[in-house]
Amino acid sequence: MSLLPFIGAIIVGLILLIWSADRFIEGSVGIASNAGMPPLLIGLTIVAFGTSAPEMLVSATAALTDAPAMAVGNAIGSNIANIGLVLGITVLVSPVPLRRAVLKREFPILLAVTGAALLFLMDLSLTPIDGLMFLVMLVVALTLLAKGSESGESPEFVEELEEMPELDTRRAVMWFAVGLVLLIASSRMLVWGATELALTLGVSELVIGLTIIAIGTSLPELAASVASALKGHHDVALGNIVGSNLFNLLAVLAMPALLNPLTIDPEALYRDYAVMAGLTVLLAIFAYSMQKKGKLARFEGGILLVIYIGYSIVLYQAARGG
Repeated sequence: MSLLPFIGAIIVGLILLIWSADRFIEGSVGIASNAGMPPLLIGLTIVAFGTSAPEMLVSATAALTDAPAMAVGNAIGSNIANIGLVLGITVLVSPVPLRRAVLKREFPILLAVTGAALLFLMDLSLTPIDGLMFLVMLVVALTLLAKGSESGESPEFVEELEEMPELDTRRAVMWFAVGLVLLIASSRMLVWGATELALTLGVSELVIGLTIIAIGTSLPELAASVASALKGHHDVALGNIVGSNLFNLLAVLAMPALLNPLTIDPEALYRDYAVMAGLTVLLAIFAYSMQKKGKLARFEGGILLVIYIGYSIVLYQAARGG
């Protein structure tokens, strides 16, 4: 059977998913701004959730179409790609500055969440209780970020508001509606294509989620980070990665738990989550050890990228059955 329809669905689905997510965020921000919502609240809620909207919608769709393993792979794989691929390449292009707010507030929260999520996954299951606990932890994390922002150190989600176009209410509502409809439709198209591709190739849905979908949803971040690095405007790159990974763990991973409870493949925990946690800890070690120099150097970026390439080779061999 030809793979072209499935590959086409994946490519078109990814393109529409990313485009519609941007329109959804712009429309949501426009509606909230015109309604008088404070910028801090908009940044920590609408922009933060909107940035992870592709991963959340894909995971929700995968869970509802009986492909929850793909949803888990998407959440974990996106975090691995963000650190190893996106940040690794960005740092190789140009050393990334270390912001005090990220080291003081956002990194400790991500490390704590990574450890806490591991405890919930140790029984190799995701239940509605787990999903609710993830959402509770997300609220706590956002509250801590908001309190830190009161001291004048705004997280990157808030600073992204400055780049948003100003929209009147009518146009904002239009983009919100168009973005939401296309987000749902494109995520369905992407999951269908990925699921059928997995069945045709005999590859597990977990591996498809860890690779094709995770990398696909990380490509816009990679392009934006590299472009910013080339222009010298990459001071928020590390904070964006930390914030995105925080939402992937708590909001994206909550989707399959709430919508379609499942038993987790042991490999997802002992191989994939272990790599994700290891990269997170390694990045923290790099960041704090390079604090005096004030930036992540190309050497650290090279190590992160090499680890990601090695992990991808392991997944490729696993997909081939050895």
